Amino acid sequence: MNRAGLSRRRFVGAFAGTAAGMSLPACDGGSPPSDAPTPLAPATMTGPDAPSATSSGPRPLYLGTYTSADGGGEGIGTATYDPATGRISGGEVIGGVGDPSFLAVHPDGRTLYAVNEREDGAVTAVRLSDREVLGSSPTGGSSPCHLSVHPGGRFLLSADYGSGTVAVHRIEASGALGERTDLVTHSEPAPGPGQQGPHAHQFVTAPDGGHVLAVDLGTDTVYTYRLDEEAGTLTEVSRATARAGAGPRHLTFHPGGRYAYLAGELDDTVTVCAYEPGSGRLTIGDPQPTGSDPEAGTNYPAQLVVTGDGRHAFLANRGHDSLARYAVEDDGARLRLLGTVPVGGDFPRHVALSPDGGLLFTANQRSGDVSVFRVDADSGELRPAGEPFASPVAVCALPL
Repeated sequence: MNRAGLSRRRFVGAFAGTAAGMSLPACDGGSPPSDAPTPLAPATMTGPDAPSATSSGPRPLYLGTYTSADGGGEGIGTATYDPATGRISGGEVIGGVGDPSFLAVHPDGRTLYAVNEREDGAVTAVRLSDREVLGSSPTGGSSPCHLSVHPGGRFLLSADYGSGTVAVHRIEASGALGERTDLVTHSEPAPGPGQQGPHAHQFVTAPDGGHVLAVDLGTDTVYTYRLDEEAGTLTEVSRATARAGAGPRHLTFHPGGRYAYLAGELDDTVTVCAYEPGSGRLTIGDPQPTGSDPEAGTNYPAQLVVTGDGRHAFLANRGHDSLARYAVEDDGARLRLLGTVPVGGDFPRHVALSPDGGLLFTANQRSGDVSVFRVDADSGELRPAGEPFASPVAVCALPL
């Protein structure tokens, strides 16, 4: 485990903010890096007591936190939100899950998965119908900070920040985790400036479904793998190298599948990337501004989301504490910065759109709360939807 990298993540988590003392559901996970922090996936509630995807009533919201941080939560937080008003109401905590800093839901909506962002990294499955913890499985690395479910629903992908590894776990018919089928270490290229090793930050499937991509902050590289959907093994097919010291953190695809947007945590940039579905090759473009003010202090971009119609994108800025608004043009090939909106909290770690795209949620780590914004589908304007919802060391907010 790279202790320097881990302390960097924990450094941010230590400043949980005053709202962390308010008892409300949270998800726990790891911590962020020393000169900057780190991420990010959704959870769903289905089953007898869960509203349908088209319901106009309250919808489920799951919250990630760091259980081992001062003022942190006690497990995965649960809440509900009103799709019309954005108002969040508190719920209970799913206990028995340590440091669930990132969450993802199975495509069938029955099982929630969480990383356990600790030195002995693990991933945990939770059955949502009765919120029973189905068990955990080691990732084989340290401090997992991101996970996602392959669209086929048979494999869980996870990224270990501390060890710079990515892992694949088989998912059983019950939703429980089976054997780990592969583990890959990002041993090349050499770490970027100021980095002592690789730091895998995200592991996600491309829209074509045939490739999975791992974003590594430590090596300034995005790795493309082909996943064997029978054996669950990975074969590297391509690499895309960002400029030295960029610290790539999070990759978000445009719905068209030919372009993606990469947040550079360390150089405070966003880049448009061209993607070739056939080969899985990613080509990283020129850096673009995040809307932050360099004279106001250091900014660490966290994550982008793109609206379902592909017309707008939003970026969470930690430090500037804002949401950058972009118009997406030329079928995804161009981002045009429209401006920024104050996030209403401190250090927005994670950002997510509601399933209907009408609401945008931000998990604000240092202030310990979740902000909600109404999204104007035509203009991409963001308007606050009520007061932030208190949640201890909020690092992930997943509306379903």
